[in-house]
Amino acid sequence: MTAPGLAGLQAQVRAGLDELLPRRSATSRSAVLGAGRDDLEAGRRWLRLLAPGGWVTPGWPVDYGGMGLGDREAEAVREVMAEFEAPDLYPFLVGVELVGPTILAHATDDQARRWLPAIRTGDEIWCQLFSEPDAGSDLANLSSRAVRDGRGWRLRGSKVWTSRGSYADWGLLLARTDGSVPKHRGITAFALDMGRPGITVRPLRQMNGDAHFSEVFFDDVEIPDGDRIGQPGEGWRVAITCLSHERGSLAGGLGVTAEQLLALGATAGVAASPVRRDRLARAVTDLRLIQWGGQRAAESRRAGHLPGPEGSLAKLASNALVRDVAGLGLESEGPAATVTGAGPSKDAGESDEWQSMWLVSPSLSIRGGTDEIQRNIIGERALGLPPEPRVDKDRPFDERG
Repeated sequence: MTAPGLAGLQAQVRAGLDELLPRRSATSRSAVLGAGRDDLEAGRRWLRLLAPGGWVTPGWPVDYGGMGLGDREAEAVREVMAEFEAPDLYPFLVGVELVGPTILAHATDDQARRWLPAIRTGDEIWCQLFSEPDAGSDLANLSSRAVRDGRGWRLRGSKVWTSRGSYADWGLLLARTDGSVPKHRGITAFALDMGRPGITVRPLRQMNGDAHFSEVFFDDVEIPDGDRIGQPGEGWRVAITCLSHERGSLAGGLGVTAEQLLALGATAGVAASPVRRDRLARAVTDLRLIQWGGQRAAESRRAGHLPGPEGSLAKLASNALVRDVAGLGLESEGPAATVTGAGPSKDAGESDEWQSMWLVSPSLSIRGGTDEIQRNIIGERALGLPPEPRVDKDRPFDERG
């Protein structure tokens, strides 16, 4: 679509949203990956309100409630969406941004029709059941087992760092189904009904007070074969699809806009300090570079190129930017930043946005693949550096030393 065509599309979307939502302002509240918030109903109302227009899922096919747009056109719609007020949507983003596109890429048509409508409206929340105590950065080292049992499977094992697992309805699960082949080839993907008997979820308390991460334990859980996504042993392909979307969504989930940064520059704590003004200018520049990098990546995908290391580059840059901006925001508040309820909070005793952003920022370097893993990807795929030794890559999983 040409630039005039994109402008027309954006004008059409903007007119539709103007009838439903207020515009964002420099003082609009935001959240970084749901920090400090657990309001589900506001997000559901928002998703249901926008579902008929397909604006939340512009890249999905029309038959599944999307707009059927290509990457560039879908990104143009998202740019307009960012102009309007939205509640905390983090509980729903695993489903909308990660699981939905993965289902479209790998699931059957019947499965897509079963799961996508409730994802789009927020009626069902999804989580990722990927990481394990011994399989975090090396995800292919996962050991949770799903064994054939008649027409279905029996699952045993555990997962950890499962975002929103305590109230998710479904989980995108990776389980080992064949230990006689190398670790990347013996994994199968499933959709797991989180209400099935044998599933125990234990929330993990974070330093910012949230309990959004969970441990999940499986004790002989039955999974129908109809909930298997893709062929047995092809789960790594499903995982790579999901992870490529995850890196992009985390990089885009900064929770801060250029307008908010410029508004921060007007506060006394920043305006009075040349050093802080310089840091703010660098933050605005970095934000623009991340946004332009995302547009370039979208153009590359539109031209038919497979996703490359640009998602890792964007995630690293975004992680650093959130830390820098959160620190600058706290400094602008002065000593009051150390007191809960001192910032622009709605409720007494609630941390303000800069406090929440600061306390959640260290986790960004862990979730969605650690910074170290992202640097390995960049070094090997972008710079052509030799890979680190992987002595178990080609050995059967059950024969590892």
